[in-house]
Amino acid sequence: MAQVFDDRPCDLGEGPLWHPERQMLFWFDITACRMLARDANGPHAWSFDEMHSAAGWVDRDTLILASETGLWRFGIETGARTLICPLEADNPVTRSNDGRADPQGGFWIGTIGKAAEPRAGSIWRWYRGELRQLFTGLTITNAISFAPDGQNACFTDTKTARVMRVALDAQGWPAAEPELLVDLSPEGLNPDGAVFDAEGLLWIAQWGASRVAAYGPNGQFVRAVTIDAPHASCPAFGGPDLDTLYCTTAREGLGATQRAAAPQSGMVFAQAGVARGQAENRVVL
Repeated sequence: MAQVFDDRPCDLGEGPLWHPERQMLFWFDITACRMLARDANGPHAWSFDEMHSAAGWVDRDTLILASETGLWRFGIETGARTLICPLEADNPVTRSNDGRADPQGGFWIGTIGKAAEPRAGSIWRWYRGELRQLFTGLTITNAISFAPDGQNACFTDTKTARVMRVALDAQGWPAAEPELLVDLSPEGLNPDGAVFDAEGLLWIAQWGASRVAAYGPNGQFVRAVTIDAPHASCPAFGGPDLDTLYCTTAREGLGATQRAAAPQSGMVFAQAGVARGQAENRVVL
């Protein structure tokens, strides 16, 4: 079972990112409008005036952040935030959700309705100065992740319980229609965030199931890591050897009895030696 890595509870913990140059884990408490981090020097935190949900690393001192209104260049040391481009800024219904950098240096980001309005969400890609809508009509965008060979991306609409795979061209744009990779609906499982390891296994956090589960290239279940919180939300690989699996969790949607039964809900968990991950891709601005 994974152990607590950071005990600051988040209502909606999401978007973990291991910064390979800083050896630091970043993540978000979305509805609290804050970004948290931890490294060898201890905990760190930044507060914002709107919800943020995902990040990619640009260089040692710079992140790209996704918020409910835009993509931003963020200085880790200074806290300065500069707008790169709007993201559904004219639509007050939606906010950003799951996101991850791709092997070509782009950044994929999903949006969702703030009240999970049906089919209000989309998946976008920012690449070389252009923000392009890839898929739309989704309800809860999640599981944005990239295979080690850079030839496929995955994503899900959590409401469908189906994780999709889409082939990519040389520049990282979708080159075909998405196809089904993993169908969790027969088991009643809810796919949330996901990440590929270096061997090509897809590790999917399963909201409500207290685990992160790995699936092979044919969609077959391989194994799982147990999390001592019902709402596992998103995994990331990190650590000096990239062999530690981190996972954010959430307290959102848990009643008083459930919170009492799972007091570590909302904390970040970690388990070493699970698998070797990929280094997070760098975003090219």
